[in-house]
Order: sequence, then C-alpha cells, then structure tokens
Amino acid sequence: MEPVGGAFSHPAYFYRDDTECLDSTLAFVRDGLAAGERVAVAVPGERLAQLHNALGPAADGVHFTDMARAGRNPGRIISGVLAAFADAQPDGPVRIVAEPVWPGRTPLEYPACVQHEALVNSAFDGRRATILCLYDATRLPPQALGDACVTHPVLIEGGRRRASAHYAPERAVASYNVPLAEPRFAASFPFDDDGLRAARQFAVRAADELGLTGRRLDDLALAVAELTTNSVLHGGGSGVVRVWAENGHVAFEVRDAGRLADPLAGSRTPPPGRPGGRGLLMVHQIADLVRTHTSAAGTAIRCYLTLNPPATA
Repeated sequence: MEPVGGAFSHPAYFYRDDTECLDSTLAFVRDGLAAGERVAVAVPGERLAQLHNALGPAADGVHFTDMARAGRNPGRIISGVLAAFADAQPDGPVRIVAEPVWPGRTPLEYPACVQHEALVNSAFDGRRATILCLYDATRLPPQALGDACVTHPVLIEGGRRRASAHYAPERAVASYNVPLAEPRFAASFPFDDDGLRAARQFAVRAADELGLTGRRLDDLALAVAELTTNSVLHGGGSGVVRVWAENGHVAFEVRDAGRLADPLAGSRTPPPGRPGGRGLLMVHQIADLVRTHTSAAGTAIRCYLTLNPPATA
C-alpha cells in the first residue's frame, strides 16, 4: 500500500473483514515506521484499541486518535485530526490511517463525510503525506463505496491497487451541496447589524427551553454569535436564525443572502497573517455536526449539538 508517486497519496482501502483490515493496516503502519515516517492512526475506538495492542512496543511511535470522538463532525477532521498531526511534523513525510466513514455513521452525517473526503485532496495537495482511508466493503452501503471511488484517486481491494476511473472530488462536493431538509417546526428570528445581540439571546433562550444546558449552551451562544456576525459582514448585512430539536440534538441554522465561495472554509486553518476566516473554523470545532448549503440565492449553515444526557438518580 505504498504511494504511487507524487507528494500526496490518498488511497481508499476496501476491506472485507476485521482480520484483513487489521493485518493490512498493521503492515502499512510498520512500513511507515521502518521508513522513518511520522505515523498516525485515526479510527473509531474499538479498532483503535485493537491496533494499539497489536503493535506492541511499536505503538509508542504512533499517534492515536479516536475518530468517533475527534471526527464526529466530519467538518473538523481536516483541521483537527489530519492537518493537526501533519503540521506538527514539519521535517518529514507523514503517514495517516483514517476511517472517517464507518458503519455507525448516520444518514444526517453522511453527506458531510463525503464532502470531507473530497476536500482532503485539495487541502493536502503538494504535501508529503499519505492518508489511507479505510472502508468496510461488507457493512457499508453500496453508495458509500461508490462515493469513495469519486473522492479517492487510488483504490485498494483484495491486495490490488488501481486508479479510480470515477475520481472527481469537485463533483462529490457539488453533488452533496443540496438544500437542507426543512424542520417540522423551528423558532425563527430575523436580524441585522443592530440585532446581533438580540439574535444570540433568542437562540440561547430557545435552546435552553429545548434542554441544552451548561457548557453546551455557552458553545451555542458563541457559534451563533460568529455565524450571525459573518452574515452581517459577508452575507448581505442581515439574516435569519432558527432553532429546533431534532433526534436528540438542538439544531440551529443561520441563513443569509451571501455565497460561501471556498468549499474548505471552516475545514482548515487560514495561513498565518491572513485576517479573518477563523470564525467558521471555530464553529466546526464546537458543533457535533455542521451541514451547509450555498448557492447564488444564499447560504444556510446548520449546526447540531447533542442534548445533555439526563441526570441519573
């Protein structure tokens, strides 16, 4: 599973069972360590523990991240997992095993997963890095495997490597940039420059009534403040914030008349010295999921925060 040339390699590895996945991933990690590369593993917790144990003493040279936690919001994987590791290794190539699309992903999360996988290619273009993405070919639906062929230039299956005939990451980003489903009921508040504080207070009150408390309520207030301010500065000077409950989450959305031109906005850290660009990045770090739809008619950014579990007696 070595890179096939170029500074950046982004293969998708389709595995059939846990034994195949473990054996191939161990070989990939050990080859990287033997070559003197910096190696990271970012997979969901149970697989993470299996790999750590199987590596034995060699695990001390590997950076481990539970993807189910750090990458629950796919929009923060590039900045918070992949680039965070690569940027900390400026002197040499890096090798990362990642599983951002695992069988436990929800249909609500899935479109953001595909867009993440597509955007990795432009985010790491020209960098000395190999990111091997694991796909469960038995338990994932055919759509996920088909999308992996669109978001990865190289495919590995049954020990064979081939170029993907369907590789088109820009198409993947565009195909999942669709209008977001309307909630059954949402409390709504229009705002402009003079109403930013009132918009934030409205969102906090609505979320509090829906059961969001403590630090997560503070997180919502901060994220709403960032998004509504962006609407005033870059989205035509006004917008609408909405709040509602959905499947164990408090959801909030900010709509405005602007268009989000950069698909990577919020997914990667702006270069040093560039003003702005960090508000949406912070929103991705706060939220458990961020979904976006942007067009010539305007932009909607929708965030989900998991409700606090009920206190036990």
